[in-house]
Amino acid sequence: MRIDFNRPDAVAHVKGGEDAPRLSGEIQFIQKRDGVLVVARVSGLPRSNRSGFFGFHIHEGKSCRGEDFSATGDHYNPAERRHPKHAGDLPPLLSCGGDAYMAVMTNRFCVRDIIGRTVVIHSDSDDFHTQPSGDAGEKIACGVIRRA
Repeated sequence: MRIDFNRPDAVAHVKGGEDAPRLSGEIQFIQKRDGVLVVARVSGLPRSNRSGFFGFHIHEGKSCRGEDFSATGDHYNPAERRHPKHAGDLPPLLSCGGDAYMAVMTNRFCVRDIIGRTVVIHSDSDDFHTQPSGDAGEKIACGVIRRA
């Protein structure tokens, strides 16, 4: 499978809120025949998180408005499954000195399904069992997914 990282199908530019003002990054979504490749490049993750893992999800909302990114709503979950089987559940980001890079392939959604929705980074790691959203803490960064 050849992947052209210069030509993603959709992109979200994430920016941190009050609790992570230096946080920024780009999330790329590349549609492939068998699923979507999600590539995250993030910097400025808070060092106050002792585990170094940060919850990372696609949310149903279409805006990053609100002091606490409240307009993002809940995890993107059109099939109404239990966490961590929501379509928007992604593996956590792992910080290395405040930077994180991750690439993961998923068949839980197509790029066309998530255009206009939001990507959220949380303050803590997802525990993969607490309902409804994995007890991943506060929303510290957000970006709207736009067609590239």
